[in-house]
Amino acid sequence: MQAMKEKAQNMASAAKEHADIYKAKAEEKVAKANSRTEGEKAVAHEVRKAKEAEAKMELHEAKARHAMERENAKHAHSMAAAGGSDMLVATHDHHGGHIPDDMIPATAAPGAPTAAAGPARPVAGHPAYPNTGKYL
Repeated sequence: MQAMKEKAQNMASAAKEHADIYKAKAEEKVAKANSRTEGEKAVAHEVRKAKEAEAKMELHEAKARHAMERENAKHAHSMAAAGGSDMLVATHDHHGGHIPDDMIPATAAPGAPTAAAGPARPVAGHPAYPNTGKYL
């Protein structure tokens, strides 16, 4: 469902971009027709290029926003079930590994006391395994 919604939003944003580019080209033609010197024509051309670049930038921003909305919707059901907030909290590092629960920042009510105890597991390295001598 979210993929179809994102695709429809992207198509609407692309249509808006094409309309903005068409409008910029039409405005350039009018400006060139009304211009008297080559300098004015060059300025009209540069204005069109700037408007096209702005339209493309808005398209990319909209696509990024749509992708973020899709990701938020994908994770919203698990956040709501866990009683979490609307904010996404990463549970995997950038290498694909799992981040331990004690490393994920907890959200607490303002003014609520925080736990002073250290993490339940070692923060760095591997957990200590008993030395059985099996593979020595």
